[in-house]
Formats: sequence, C-alpha cells, structure tokens
Amino acid sequence: MHIEPGIFTGAKIVLSYATAATAGLYTLKIAAQAVREQGPVSLIARAAIATGAVFTFFQILPHHAVGVSEVHLILGSTLFLLLGAAPAAIGLALGLLIQGLFFAPFDLPQYGMNVTTLLVPLFGLQLLAKRLIAPGTAYVDLKYGQALALSTAYQGGIVAWVAFWALYGQGFAEVGQVLTFGAAYMSVILLEPLVDLAVLALAKRASALRGSGFVTPRLYA
Repeated sequence: MHIEPGIFTGAKIVLSYATAATAGLYTLKIAAQAVREQGPVSLIARAAIATGAVFTFFQILPHHAVGVSEVHLILGSTLFLLLGAAPAAIGLALGLLIQGLFFAPFDLPQYGMNVTTLLVPLFGLQLLAKRLIAPGTAYVDLKYGQALALSTAYQGGIVAWVAFWALYGQGFAEVGQVLTFGAAYMSVILLEPLVDLAVLALAKRASALRGSGFVTPRLYA
C-alpha cells in the first residue's frame, strides 16, 4: 500500500506528519500498557518478530503497483491476533522504515502517509475485536466469520486511507486510479482470513507458546 511518489507536493505533506505523530503517540500508549501486562522483554520480543515479519511481507512476498499505490499481503490482522496491538504497530512502523532506509529510499518522503495508512486501521481493528470477540474467547478459537470481519476492517481501512491521501493530494482526477487500487486490494480479503485461521490452528497445537511471552496473552486466554 505504498503511496506512489508525487501524490503530495508542498505544504500538503505536513498533514501526513501530523497523522503519523498521532499514530505514534497512541502506539506509545498501548506499548506502555503491554509492558505493564507482560513486561518489557515480552514487548521487545514480539515487536522484533512483527518487524521481521513485516519486512518480509513488504520486501520478499509478491507485490504489484496498481493505481495510486501497491498491493501487498500485509497480514495485519494475523499480526494482531498472534502478537497483540502494540507489537504489531511497532513492527509495522519499523518494518516499513527499514525497507525505506535500505531498499526503497524513494518511499521515505511518503513514510508519514504510509505509516498512518498501516497503523490507524490496526487501531480500528483493535476496537472492533473488543466488540466482536467475547471476553472469554481465546483468539485460537475464532470462527471464519470473525476472522473475515477483522480482515475486512483492516484492509478496508487501508483502502480508505489510500483513497484519502490520493484525493487530498491530487483531487478527483485520481478517482479512477483509486477505484482500480481499491478493487485490487480488497481481493486480499479472499486470502487473509484463511491465513489467519491456518496460523491460529498452528498456534493452538503449539501449546509451548502458552504463557511464553512471545505471543499475546489473549491468544490462549
């Protein structure tokens, strides 16, 4: 979902700095909560796992430029269900930054837009999960419909933010490109819930992870 260079010019890019800073502050808030729940070592370990996974998703897995952005298999809901919101947010931000610094420096001016596009839908996913999943339900026991709803919310949020950035930067001249990107990106929804359920099924069998600090407590509790 990398925003293509040239979408923003001049002072308009300042908005992306503000939204990224806001997302960063919220990440710090939930990270502090994660430290209180499981300690700093667990947060660092889970964030490192998320960072490595995100870098792999962006740099190694297939991705294609479509319309105003790129279609990636980000698996944001998978990271959330396995690792928790704070490690997933840190991993998304750091994985994207590492890719930009070492492999795609042309994406760095758009970092604020891209990190906002990844993190804000994740925070929305966190809120939806609280409403959608009963307090006594472990994530390893999720049903397909729940996984589909979470994936749809995350991917839909990404499409909405990409559309906002494109229209804010270039106006309605980009509507056709936005629709093309949205149609291509939402196809990820066909795959991601299946990946979520497959990973959760594997986690359910991996009982050694229970209470290990390498996964979110909610995965089993």
